[in-house]
Amino acid sequence: MSVTKAQIEAALARVTLPDGRDLLAHDLIRALTVQDGAVRFVIEAPSAEVAQQMGPLRDAAEKVVREVPGVTSASVALTAHGPAAKPAAPPSLKIGGHPKPQEGPTKPTGVQRILAIGSGKGGVGKSTVSSNLAVALARAGRKVGLLDADIYGPSQPRMMGVNKRPASPDGKTIIPLHAHGVTLMSIGFMMEEGKAVVWRGPMLMGALQQMLGQVEWGELDVLLVDLPPGTGDVQLTLCTKSELTGAIVVSTPQDVALIDARKALDMFATLKTPVLGLIENMSMFVCPDCGSEHEIFGHGGVAAEAKKMGVPLLGSLPIDLDTRLAGDGGTPIAAGDSPMAQAYAQIADGLIKGGMA
Repeated sequence: MSVTKAQIEAALARVTLPDGRDLLAHDLIRALTVQDGAVRFVIEAPSAEVAQQMGPLRDAAEKVVREVPGVTSASVALTAHGPAAKPAAPPSLKIGGHPKPQEGPTKPTGVQRILAIGSGKGGVGKSTVSSNLAVALARAGRKVGLLDADIYGPSQPRMMGVNKRPASPDGKTIIPLHAHGVTLMSIGFMMEEGKAVVWRGPMLMGALQQMLGQVEWGELDVLLVDLPPGTGDVQLTLCTKSELTGAIVVSTPQDVALIDARKALDMFATLKTPVLGLIENMSMFVCPDCGSEHEIFGHGGVAAEAKKMGVPLLGSLPIDLDTRLAGDGGTPIAAGDSPMAQAYAQIADGLIKGGMA
């Protein structure tokens, strides 16, 4: 029995849409052919979005056609009129710009404590200490965040092994990244690696305000803020515009480093930010071949300064090749079980027992 086009159209007229009108009435059928019992046609939806919902309708059309006597096969394609709509671009998130006015010091919702980790000068290993201390606290069971506030020289993306842009569902809220049990935010996530940040002071302050206030930090026991070297705009903004629990100062033992560390200590005193303790970094070098100790940068200078100020010496850390290699490799040494990891764990334990973290 031969099948006619009219029979197929009559069958398709029984397939109705939610409004009660059939496929033919909606003019959705295209390229209908009938040849030796083989039926082919296209259902053309008005848009790609509608086409995505018309799978059951296509199946129903194929079923009624196959039931027509004489039909040996039915092939139905579902397509859309015009190009598919492009997915909406993610909201544009801009970092920097002048800070917004605020009535007084604030603290991100859910963050219990904010600890600033500073130094008077660069090159003393402050960022290395910050990343390892964050990991050590996380391994001790604390909920830890790490904010890389060194706008001009962000190093935490490399040290923590993370290199991607944070998401922003609305162009305002920033979803932080995570690594080694630590919640992370850095201006380095927002910039191409190697691209310089050429900003004046107001933009630095605006960026810091955004990274503190617009990031969804979640529930944290402590947020560590890795400060840039010196005593400039970022330090001033953090101390005056956020509810800092206190500061930790990192220095190497030699006199030149201590001169600048004293300036950092004086800055925190001027801004009425309590100094919770000092950390002496690169206190000695232990020869890996013979085990002898060498005080390359002197020894005990930071301990003497801590005693003079009446604040705790939180720990002394040797200069260590594996620590450098681990930082460059994106897995802080505190994530392992080496003697250096144990040294950071001891400092973290002291902070926790002292109620500082």
